Amino acid sequence: MADYNRNMERIPLAERMRPQTLQDVIGQTHLLGDGEILQQIVRNKEPVSLILWGPPGSGKTTLARIIAKHVEAEFVELSAVTSGKKDVEKVIEHARQNWNLQIRTILFVDEIHRFNKAQQDAFLPHVESGLITLIGATTENPSFEIITPLLSRSRVLVLQPLAKDEIIAIVKRALKELKQTKNVTPAAIDYLAELSGGDARVALGNLELALGMKETKVTPDVIKVAAQKRIPGYDKKGEMHYNVISAFIKSMRGSDVDATLYYLSRMIDAGEDPKFIARRMVIFASEDIGLAGNGALSLAVAAFEAVERVGMPESNYTLYHAATALARSQKSREIPDLMHAAKDLAKRYPNAQVPLHLRNAPTKLMKDLGYNKDYKWEADFKHKKGFLPEEIQ
Repeated sequence: MADYNRNMERIPLAERMRPQTLQDVIGQTHLLGDGEILQQIVRNKEPVSLILWGPPGSGKTTLARIIAKHVEAEFVELSAVTSGKKDVEKVIEHARQNWNLQIRTILFVDEIHRFNKAQQDAFLPHVESGLITLIGATTENPSFEIITPLLSRSRVLVLQPLAKDEIIAIVKRALKELKQTKNVTPAAIDYLAELSGGDARVALGNLELALGMKETKVTPDVIKVAAQKRIPGYDKKGEMHYNVISAFIKSMRGSDVDATLYYLSRMIDAGEDPKFIARRMVIFASEDIGLAGNGALSLAVAAFEAVERVGMPESNYTLYHAATALARSQKSREIPDLMHAAKDLAKRYPNAQVPLHLRNAPTKLMKDLGYNKDYKWEADFKHKKGFLPEEIQ
């Protein structure tokens, strides 16, 4: 028993706390409610191919494992990062053996977007024949990263980042399991949830590090030392890149200075190319201000040249200056104060989700999911839901 306990301690806390049933899952209520697809799959014991799209730590792997358990199928897991053609062939051969034994096979492919077109094509005949049920997990937009034939044979389920109260519930459950409830202050639990950015794995990892520091009491200061600096949820090549620049442009178009500088801060903090931002403002000056303010284009071009010649971090002021002037069409000496306030806001909320109505919708899938809903492409359009993420409002 002592050896078992020691072995369990070697397993990361996030893995030990992974839910085993749908009833144990915290969050994703839009997928887990009565009558929703996941409940139907479990109730009918009839698996279907799925693409689980959501941020890290939102429960994609957990849900896939629970589905396999409830439908009594063998669960085979591959990572698109480390697996190749031979690994896939081995899984297919194993699935054929299972088929002969009347055992269903669920193949879970983590980060399926990292498989190229040819690799994704290889799954099609086996999904169509029912030899395997494919569940792919991705953090990237399936419209761009998953081939159309595979999308058409799968259901796309969108997982949301966990809310703060959901992270708190997960942390409290872990503390109860570890019999450490009295050793962690409520303020520390709240801070863990704040730092997690909606990622349960991050919250539990930070908790495990903090408990390992052997302090008498885990306080926010202990959590701060254990967690170090959180990383903004921004990928310069991923969907977040397009969402944030879209929100930046639309906030300028709506003359919302606070929202404009908030999204600008997120891009800068995440390491976006400042010349890319400046180029978008040059386009915006002609596209969205035009003859209504003939000085706007000159200002935007001057800002681009300054960014190119001066470089960062001094060009922070130029970017904030130009963005503010374009958003409200007037110059101001408030730039330094507004910039520091916006940067502080972005540091406090680096993972706030861009509202769906501010995201572009180049594909039917994205439109069906509510992207760009009720947004009108017109000057000074003010959406009824505003421009800042809901938690900041």
